[in-house]
Amino acid sequence: MASEELAQKLQRRLLLEESGPAGEGQPGGGGEEEERVEGGEEERSCLTANADSELSAKLSRRQDINEGAAPARQAKVFNPYTEFKEFSRRQVKDMERLFRLYDSGRDGYIDLMELKLMMEKLGAPQTHLGLKNMIKEVDEDFDGKLSFREFLLIFHKAAAGELEEDSGLMTLAKLSEIDVSIEGVKGAKNFFEAKVQALSSASKFEAEIKAEQDERKREEEERRHRRAAFRELKSAFSQ
Repeated sequence: MASEELAQKLQRRLLLEESGPAGEGQPGGGGEEEERVEGGEEERSCLTANADSELSAKLSRRQDINEGAAPARQAKVFNPYTEFKEFSRRQVKDMERLFRLYDSGRDGYIDLMELKLMMEKLGAPQTHLGLKNMIKEVDEDFDGKLSFREFLLIFHKAAAGELEEDSGLMTLAKLSEIDVSIEGVKGAKNFFEAKVQALSSASKFEAEIKAEQDERKREEEERRHRRAAFRELKSAFSQ
């Protein structure tokens, strides 16, 4: 996309330089014609200078990126649990596992070829155009691939009934074996219902966190027992 923009600016600059001063060499016209010509030349000169400056900055930035010298840009922090509150922690984790499974490049994105493989594995192969349309429907930054947030948008739209029944994204959501049939996704009818849903959601979220903590404690306790048993066994053999 950046290359196309640079090409357009270069083409515009060449046209400005090749057009020359309008009306040069024509008889008559007097002072007004000369003023228009001078004004046109000044405008073209200003446009050319601006284009040169902008192109220089873009080319310099591109060179720095290629050489690894470009300063890192701060990425917006994304928290799936707070942004997609309609899903439980377990559902988000299931979606994350599915996303990582098909992110074969380990770059944090599912590109067109990885999506192609994903749909084939799910038993619903898509055409090249169909895959591009799937990405386009949730591609908020127009980079031609799916981030994890955009991947979650698929299930958000599926749960909210915003996808066509025969669309590729709906097929993906159905075949992924992640239950997204959540009641109340489209919003509460009134303030009291919204308050109840908020409290219920908060309680459920806390309960899930506590369950995960208890599970980790149980696993750690089991590991301690296994280590103690191993030490006793090792001590018995060393005697």
